[in-house]
Amino acid sequence: MNQSRPTGLRERKREATRLRIATEAARLATERGVAGVTADEIADAADISRATFFRFFAAKETAIAEGFSGPQVEGLLTVLRAQPADLAPLEAVARTFHELGQHLDDDTRTLVLEQARIAQDSPALQAWMASAWLRDEQFVAEVLADRLGSPDPHDPGPRMVAAVAMAAMRIGLDTWVARDGRADLAVLFQDAVAAVQTPD
Repeated sequence: MNQSRPTGLRERKREATRLRIATEAARLATERGVAGVTADEIADAADISRATFFRFFAAKETAIAEGFSGPQVEGLLTVLRAQPADLAPLEAVARTFHELGQHLDDDTRTLVLEQARIAQDSPALQAWMASAWLRDEQFVAEVLADRLGSPDPHDPGPRMVAAVAMAAMRIGLDTWVARDGRADLAVLFQDAVAAVQTPD
């Protein structure tokens, strides 16, 4: 998943291939667990060669991690971009989580819960998920920088709010999994954000 839209035909094809690999990796890992999937099987499912797989991903865990985190973050970015321009960045993030929670159907909840459990049970996947979260944090920071009209790539403001947003997602997911998916995920996300918001 790439927050910056590819413009050329070659770039779009590469992005489509990467997405297909990550999607198949996530599907297979959800069905079989991380240990039950090989890079060769992911390549076969994505209809690519083994060599092509390793041009895009260093290991099966990197593909699985991107397949797990990508759809969640893509949804977050889409909703975040649509927030009213007059909202403060952290308020925009809080409202984004609220809206995401309103549109989670039962099938999606079940899938996210299963994938979160799989990630927690695999130390190797956890390491790659941390890398994926860091990459996704940068995508969120880019959206927030656009909202703030900040041309400086080193401006700490968007990056700090993005770090809070992604930490809220991680903490919310951890708590949700610990409660066996019975809590309201959107509320857990919002509570995590509220913990660092300055009272009016």
